[in-house]
Amino acid sequence: MSFDPKENLEIIKLFDRLRVTDVRDGMDWVGYHHYGSVDHSIRPLFRPRLSTVGIARTGRSIPYEGPVPSLPPEEYTKWVAWYYAEVCNSPWAEDIQPGDFLCVDMSGQTNANLFGSANTLYHKKKGCVGWLTNGGGVRDSDECVLQGINVWGTHVTQPMGQARVRTIAKDCPIGIGGAAIYPGDVVVADGDGVIVVPRKIASDVAKYAWQEASADKKGRRQLYLDLGMAPDETVG
Repeated sequence: MSFDPKENLEIIKLFDRLRVTDVRDGMDWVGYHHYGSVDHSIRPLFRPRLSTVGIARTGRSIPYEGPVPSLPPEEYTKWVAWYYAEVCNSPWAEDIQPGDFLCVDMSGQTNANLFGSANTLYHKKKGCVGWLTNGGGVRDSDECVLQGINVWGTHVTQPMGQARVRTIAKDCPIGIGGAAIYPGDVVVADGDGVIVVPRKIASDVAKYAWQEASADKKGRRQLYLDLGMAPDETVG
């Protein structure tokens, strides 16, 4: 499922430089007080300088039920290649459009991951701006930090996905951290966590988020001046 790329970028622009807290306020202003905020247990791999805004591209996986074959290493290598082609593949990867925020519901599985230094870099090449999951957030985490991979998850992890993760769906409604995520929704993430905005109310949410953000910037800018602090981009 793909949405018009031009429309996606126009929606993203509405939220550019808004904080998660601003967007939370915008959601409240249009009556969505109990919707959209992802649980605080899901955190960024590293604290980003500014918020990341993208359009949800969704997927779902479940734990692999086994059994795992007993094979010599050479045969195991072949089995792993089969596994990633047929069981734990990434059907969403080729569909990524510029501005996509990849959201994968791993059914809460914590002992494996779907995101590492190589595949996320490929996603980034395709235009992906962020990654969100409720399982192990990422492995190869040192490289991911160096590569600027903006991933939000529960923790870093070590194991690969083979014999642990089965991909079952893409471009479907999912739930992560208590928030419903539909393909095409707006995802905003920063050091305060993640919030999901239904696409149908994106314009209204952005309008009131900017109303509150502008008031905050104005008030804090004056306090900066009162304190002799040089204004920065957060109050500009």
